[in-house]
Amino acid sequence: MARPRNIGDQLAALRSRNLYRRRRVLDGAQGREVVIDGCRLLNFCSNDYLGLAADPRLASSFAQAAARWGVGAGASHLVCGHTRAHHELEEALARFTGRPRALLFSTGYAANMGAIAALLGPGDRVLEDRLNHASLLDGGWLSRAQFAWYRHGDMADLAAKLGPGGDVGGGRALVVSDGTFSMDGDRCPLPELMAVAREHGAWVMIDDAHGIGVHGRGGRGLVDAQCVGTADVQVLVGTLGKAFGTAGAFVAGEDELIELLIQRARPYIYTTAMPAALAVATLTSLAIVEAEEWRRGRLRELVGRFRAGLGELGLDCPASEAPIQPIVVGDPARAVRLSAALEEAGMLVTAIRPPTVPAGTARLRVTFTAAHLPGDVDRLVETLGHALRACAPA
Repeated sequence: MARPRNIGDQLAALRSRNLYRRRRVLDGAQGREVVIDGCRLLNFCSNDYLGLAADPRLASSFAQAAARWGVGAGASHLVCGHTRAHHELEEALARFTGRPRALLFSTGYAANMGAIAALLGPGDRVLEDRLNHASLLDGGWLSRAQFAWYRHGDMADLAAKLGPGGDVGGGRALVVSDGTFSMDGDRCPLPELMAVAREHGAWVMIDDAHGIGVHGRGGRGLVDAQCVGTADVQVLVGTLGKAFGTAGAFVAGEDELIELLIQRARPYIYTTAMPAALAVATLTSLAIVEAEEWRRGRLRELVGRFRAGLGELGLDCPASEAPIQPIVVGDPARAVRLSAALEEAGMLVTAIRPPTVPAGTARLRVTFTAAHLPGDVDRLVETLGHALRACAPA
């Protein structure tokens, strides 16, 4: 169907297909509960997995650092915006990931776009999982490298796309995947992916935005240096705005990779650095993430309780064991109705619709944080059962 040229008609078409999106205005901080339009709602759609976004220790670090460093960096890193606080955070992130160096970016989107475009160009190839995050896909498309999808998690299809006999067709080949997929919560088959890439002489880039802090030893995510080195995953991307509770992102890898990104990653070169106070708050968060294992234990407990509850409702459990638990309903209109029914009962659960997810897979995306209580899960399961019956398919 041709897209209407008139902007008003474009917006009307989105409304007619139940794909129109509206911002919600929160009156307060992120947390187990949020206040919207004067209503207090249990929050089941935040990526604040470890419950740190409003942690008073981070707020105190931020406030003290703002008194020293001010509230804005004033310039890009390469002009005069790179402070000692930024440098210390990069060094701490390198130690945390077990990689020689790390480089801060202002957003995860910028990190992914910048890394791919700096590494690739005409004559190179980029191969991406079909369900990768939009920032990875956009980075691949805009890099001017030859772009190819492979079927989600399908290593045989990836090998076929790379070509026979280790031939990558000249230039660099880069295989790009999410670590934990943001809409389904399932994980990249990393050992198999590394083996295929190694066989075909390709590099690997993993965006572990939804895994770092949540999974693994001390929250190191899917790409733990004790098991996976830079020879197998050359480019590691992590975000700071999810489990770490602050904002920004980083790329970690060998010294030469980081130097190349400093020289060629346009989102790094041409963006004002994050506030130094935010870097200091993130240093505080990093220490908490590594030390407070109970937060990851709480997440596992909550997810297990939710999945058991879905079983009691007679629903198939998602493939995910992450704090991302999708309830796929297919029809965007039904997803919107379910979200509204849950909100009426005092719970905030977002309806996710195309193009964020493939057509026919609209869903409720339930996410848990370490701030949730077991009773919150029980209440959600009970209310979800009522909503599903009330909003049954036509």
